[in-house]
Amino acid sequence: MPLITPIANALWMGSNLPFYWRFRRALGDPRRAQFLKLRKLLRENADSAFGKAHDFGNIRDYRDFVRRVPLADYDSLEPWINRIRDGEQKVLTNDAVTHLIPTSGSTGARKLIPFTAGLQREFNAAISAWLVDLARQFPAVLGGRAYWSITPALGEIPSEKSAVPIGFGADTAYLGGAREMLAASVMVAPSGLGGIKSVDEFRYQTLLCLLRCRDLRLISIWHPSFLTLLLDELPRVWKNLLTDLGLPRHLRAADPARPEELWPTLRVISCWCDGAASLALPDLRKRFPHVLIQPKGLIATEGFVTLPFGEQRPLAVTSHFYEFIDSEGRVAPLDELRDGIEYEVVITTSGGLWRYRLGDRVLVDGFAAKTPSLRFLGRSGDVSDRFGEKLTEEFVVKSLLTVFDGRPPRFALLAPDEGQDGCRYTLYIDISPKPLWAERIDQTLRLNPHYAYCRDLGQLLPPKIFLVSRDGFETYCRKRAANGARLGDVKSSALSRISGWSSIFAGAYV
Repeated sequence: MPLITPIANALWMGSNLPFYWRFRRALGDPRRAQFLKLRKLLRENADSAFGKAHDFGNIRDYRDFVRRVPLADYDSLEPWINRIRDGEQKVLTNDAVTHLIPTSGSTGARKLIPFTAGLQREFNAAISAWLVDLARQFPAVLGGRAYWSITPALGEIPSEKSAVPIGFGADTAYLGGAREMLAASVMVAPSGLGGIKSVDEFRYQTLLCLLRCRDLRLISIWHPSFLTLLLDELPRVWKNLLTDLGLPRHLRAADPARPEELWPTLRVISCWCDGAASLALPDLRKRFPHVLIQPKGLIATEGFVTLPFGEQRPLAVTSHFYEFIDSEGRVAPLDELRDGIEYEVVITTSGGLWRYRLGDRVLVDGFAAKTPSLRFLGRSGDVSDRFGEKLTEEFVVKSLLTVFDGRPPRFALLAPDEGQDGCRYTLYIDISPKPLWAERIDQTLRLNPHYAYCRDLGQLLPPKIFLVSRDGFETYCRKRAANGARLGDVKSSALSRISGWSSIFAGAYV
């Protein structure tokens, strides 16, 4: 193991300590931490176009803030973001926008989220607190290298006119500055892997990097299936890997079907464990029975919500300003949250998202000191999200209209479809499909970058079409009513979040 690795880890942890102690103190008085955060955001951005339009200079407290600034979604902020994309300065923030980060949208193919130096500091505040706490619990992770999942390009990024760069060249750019360099020095796989276009080549090169690493201590990924699908490749390409590695002695007798033996120093796997991701956990635990699998906090492109800390996942109170919407539509700050109650998350960030409805639902499952600990439940509204694809009702409607050339059938429903070969989306329709409809569905859904990512990694298989021979809508209504919906309230939907419709509808795959 190169001496540079523990030294770089120690330097990185040292730079993270101030954020850790600040966060730990804030857990005991989150109301004050949030008040200071809101006051700072308003003061620093009072001279922005958005700040002037909403009179930030005269906001004195949270009540003033609620009165002057409405709740927002992407559609309401998009005109402001378009001004940023066109090159205007000081639009949503006084801080310069360095990048626009793409993520999936609801009515459109994607959203562009402003990224600023202030937002970078807010992300660092949460990441640093998590890493120090992780090292405190498991000091062995500092003795070796880490693998943080790299997002492959997997295709050409469409050109788009923008005065601000769209996307990052490397995932570690979220850290910035010296932390980015320190992180890169302890990472197993180089960021250049993100530029590989072929998923097979991406996996092969990633496996090469991982097998070269005999001191792997930490794996940080998003969905568990990212890792299990990667490991599924090992037996198939094992001989080629050994040849390219020069037949290393420690791997000659190794079994590629037992990955825990390949990385004996691995201590922690950090990944999603809640919501639909929980379905993939048993397979991952079977492959790494003696490695701790730590539930990852709730993180979005737009901001950081929770982080693993001890045995809980408290709100990242030193990062952004947070509000929450209960089931009755009431909006409240964090000090009014109650244990055991579900909420929708609203964030205000240094990137210029003001009172932004994130669309994530959480459950208060306890408190870390006086700060709520939150468990992710799923997405609000009509969203299907098995592997992070985040397909929304509105986006699916637009996609299907494109496929149908504006002439939809009487009944059409897109739904996840699980079989022995994996999971895909199936379109259930009551008219005979035209040639290449399945391929066109895949193409239009790929305009959502999260869906495209899941497809390219093999988490989702190519779509299929199921021809419903009779009573499509009627059968749909009966099923919804059986699940608790009142029959009279059931309306036609283009998207279902549940699978198994092929056993409910009369008909067959075509």
